[in-house]
Amino acid sequence: MEVLPDIVGPEPVIVFCGMAGAESSKTRNHYYASPGNSFWESMHLSGLTPERLRPQDDHRVVELGLGLTDLVGHWDHETNRSWVEIDLLLANVERWRPAWVAFTGKGTAGYAARALDHRGARGKPGLGVADWDVAGAEVFVLPGTSGANQRKDYDGRPNRLSWWRDLAQITAPERSARRPDTPGPDHP
Repeated sequence: MEVLPDIVGPEPVIVFCGMAGAESSKTRNHYYASPGNSFWESMHLSGLTPERLRPQDDHRVVELGLGLTDLVGHWDHETNRSWVEIDLLLANVERWRPAWVAFTGKGTAGYAARALDHRGARGKPGLGVADWDVAGAEVFVLPGTSGANQRKDYDGRPNRLSWWRDLAQITAPERSARRPDTPGPDHP
């Protein structure tokens, strides 16, 4: 299984966490590089980045107080079992000490919640601020950014971007304090 190296600098405000091990992530060289993926566009349109970065620019998120990692997943097709390497994520989050972990999809957040034995984690968590944490970091669940994730309703909202804007707004004070040159959501 190909797992991309984490891209996290000192004192990150948000570490975005996707899923490694899925078929769609096996041949990529950069985070969120699949055709049709809206991660980089959403980062920019929400105000989290001052310009639209490309997958090959993924290393630049460190300059903005952001980070990228993956929850490593395993699927046994013979037994129909799946599991994630939650201990690795916990150790990394404890070391990085971000204010927020933003899961880039309900499915990924659901795997983490179940692995952490959070009550009510039988299904996929809802979007937005979660009522559980990852090693002391607050959790925000974003809609999946895959081009295949085209719905008419994202937990009561007509589009994915509104959830990204919520995350940008909630984290604006922390991002401004840690990275004074980072624009807030109202200053793209």
